[in-house]
Amino acid sequence: MPTSAPSPSGNPQSAIRNPQSSDPRALPALYQLTALAARSDDPSAALHEMLDVFATTFRADAGSIALLNPDTDRLETEVQLGAPGNDAPHDLKPGHGITGWCVLNRRPLLVADVTIEPRYIAVRSSARCEMAAPIQDGDHVLGVIDLECDRAGGFSTADLELLGQLALEAARVMQRLWQLGHLKDKARQLESLITAGQSLVTKHNQPELLDTLTREARHMMQARACGLYLHDAPTATVRLASLASAAAVPVSNRDLPLDSCLVAAAIHTRRQVAFADIQSPEYRELADLPADATLCSLLATPMIFEGEVLGVVAIFTDRMHRFDNDEKRLCAALASLGAVALENTRLYARIFQSEDVLRKNERLTTLGLLAAEIAHEIRNPLTVLKLLHGGLGLDFPAGDPRRTDMRVIGEQLDQLEAIVSRVLSFAQAPTSLHSRWSLVEIVEDTLVLLRLKLAQSKVTLRFDPPSRPLFVDAHKGQIQQVLLNLLLNATHAMPDGGTIMLTANLDDRSGAPQAIVDITDTGGGVPAGIRDRVFDSFLSGRPDGTGLGLAIAKRILLSHHGDITLLNTSPGGTTMRVTLPLAK
Repeated sequence: MPTSAPSPSGNPQSAIRNPQSSDPRALPALYQLTALAARSDDPSAALHEMLDVFATTFRADAGSIALLNPDTDRLETEVQLGAPGNDAPHDLKPGHGITGWCVLNRRPLLVADVTIEPRYIAVRSSARCEMAAPIQDGDHVLGVIDLECDRAGGFSTADLELLGQLALEAARVMQRLWQLGHLKDKARQLESLITAGQSLVTKHNQPELLDTLTREARHMMQARACGLYLHDAPTATVRLASLASAAAVPVSNRDLPLDSCLVAAAIHTRRQVAFADIQSPEYRELADLPADATLCSLLATPMIFEGEVLGVVAIFTDRMHRFDNDEKRLCAALASLGAVALENTRLYARIFQSEDVLRKNERLTTLGLLAAEIAHEIRNPLTVLKLLHGGLGLDFPAGDPRRTDMRVIGEQLDQLEAIVSRVLSFAQAPTSLHSRWSLVEIVEDTLVLLRLKLAQSKVTLRFDPPSRPLFVDAHKGQIQQVLLNLLLNATHAMPDGGTIMLTANLDDRSGAPQAIVDITDTGGGVPAGIRDRVFDSFLSGRPDGTGLGLAIAKRILLSHHGDITLLNTSPGGTTMRVTLPLAK
């Protein structure tokens, strides 16, 4: 590694000895460079203007500004002047050529005659003199400015000293512009994150949610592609559920074993994992990478909810990229939002499924009650038939066909009685399932089931628990069925949103202590025409209602020695009251 050597012209290589140069060219050039920080917000455009200032100040015939890429550690030419287009080198390693030497040694260099300089890499055949200075901020090298002249000895040591001074100011200007661009990027990313969060919480359809998440993540990170892999822990597989890409890439929804997938690293470690070059040979056989040859770097972020890895958000770039801490934090925040939204969609689906099951159970319960009523009505005339048949005293001689007929009639009557008894026994309430429960626990467990439904309906629920613990002897599932029905009815009564107030108290005025639960909504009230018959079967105030919910709730509470009443209703809201005896 060279440190100091005489130039081919015999002049010593120069460093910046006097930053406050008395060169008359310094002040106008410094002013033009400094003004760029206030006048321009585009680093690329500023680099072009910088190069014009350098070329004009030193009357150079050609020049270029190359920046050091932190991902590849190579000098990449950003702007150039007077170079023969495609013949100009686009990147160099530090140490290669005159510009590479300046970067490696962090010193300016003047070569009076490049034709006898072994380090010179020819770009222009007419070039005879070259000088270069590193663009650095403190100890951090940002790039290099390189100028050429077509005359041997065209630049002097004074030129080199001034170039070094101007390069320092250029570094400060570039840092300001990059910081401004960085702040703008962070503002855009923060805005995108907020927009993505607002969008995600409104999605209840899982495929739509996943597509929104990948689309927003790709936009926020300015990435080539973004994929979302769902993780199935029981089968140890992942599946590419959504892919947002700049190119049309086929998406396979096959379940892939974890041991054949690159994103498995994020799942196993529960941490973000970055890969610099996924086009390397060791990654080619992995099954989870999209079929896009332009993808280069990858950042895999696990989506974790309450300790469970739900999936992985994968950000792909189309160039070698080193993901910084800000980018990693941003992806982690988006993955966390996505995990919560994904879990919400699953809970929401389960609530709708539970609601469907509840509706079906209501119908089955009604059919059971109807069957019990029919069986009860059949039993009375059946009993009469058996008594009359037995009282006839008919005894036909052996061999008489009527004797067989009488026996068959008696057997069929016994069989009918057995069927009726089984139906009536089945219809009886399963009292053996009753146990001692905390009323507050039943209510709170019910509210958990309705959390997403209430949020989607824009309904606020306030629960005022009792001042002392209340315990009831009840079938928990049936009491929850009653509360679910009442809360769903209250929600349907407020299509534009509203408030539900749920209170639980003790009433011992009758001498027999009872638990009272009042459910009050801010809906439009029960229609006047059905208020007196609101607990009748098949009576509903909604076009899509079955008319069974309140009737079944009434039967359940009566079987618990409790009751349900319409306490009051008006255009300002409705209050339903549930009463249950306290457990002894």
